[in-house]
Amino acid sequence: MPTIVIGTTLLAALLHACWNALAKGAADKHLSMAGVIIGHLPFAIIGLLFVPMPDLACWPYLLGSLVLHFGYQVFLLNSYRIGDLTQVYPVARGIAPLIVAMVSVSFLNVILGWQEVLAIVLIGTGLLSLGLVRGHGGARNPKAAMLAAVTGCFIAGYSLVDGLGARVAGTGVGFYGWSAICNAVIFATFMRVTKPGTLSRLWTEGRFVLIVGGCASYCAYALVVWGFMQAPIALVTALRETSIIFALFIGVFFMGERLDLFKVGSTFLTLIGAVLLRFAR
Repeated sequence: MPTIVIGTTLLAALLHACWNALAKGAADKHLSMAGVIIGHLPFAIIGLLFVPMPDLACWPYLLGSLVLHFGYQVFLLNSYRIGDLTQVYPVARGIAPLIVAMVSVSFLNVILGWQEVLAIVLIGTGLLSLGLVRGHGGARNPKAAMLAAVTGCFIAGYSLVDGLGARVAGTGVGFYGWSAICNAVIFATFMRVTKPGTLSRLWTEGRFVLIVGGCASYCAYALVVWGFMQAPIALVTALRETSIIFALFIGVFFMGERLDLFKVGSTFLTLIGAVLLRFAR
């Protein structure tokens, strides 16, 4: 992976952890999630002004992207309602790189070296093991873990579809811009039907998440989609999921969640995978 791709992907990981912490930490999870997703709109529109129109051949990928992103958001929202950030986030993000790697090698004719495969396995294993720790109250939460696992499947799905779609479109920012705009409209419609009154409170009660969370979320994934065009999707996905390290520190130091030796060991395992991925040939 080129150094610039590694740097931008790690920046995306930090931004991703930050907006997830905002969504999890808010008292009203529906309001915060709506703020993050609808907050994509101004940034996506501005981005489209500076890139060419995506090739029309990418539209089937765009439709698939919308379905998968919506599923991801609904399951993530429900996961955060009942589980800790340091429980839900690792499971969801840990499953994704393993699935993406298996699909890439099995069906997309991607060839990965043994060091790259080992790095992906270490990252995925480290993240998944974090999901086995006890939650804020000292108890395990199997329902939250199950919802997080389904969320991880959606993450793997949209990562593959968006990576391939951006390549067909010829512009990562253009492809994701249209995806973000359409997704914001779909999620706003969903909120109006399922949680009436939420959208009307968005500017007054959710302004910070709308602006800051929306910007962080849009920039994070725009960088990732750009990375998909520069390096194998499996490698970018694996490195992006090191965002759990940032999420772990946020959860412990800012949200009062538990820290134990198991979490430290799992995080160290993930870091070893990230370092190995950097130097893999």
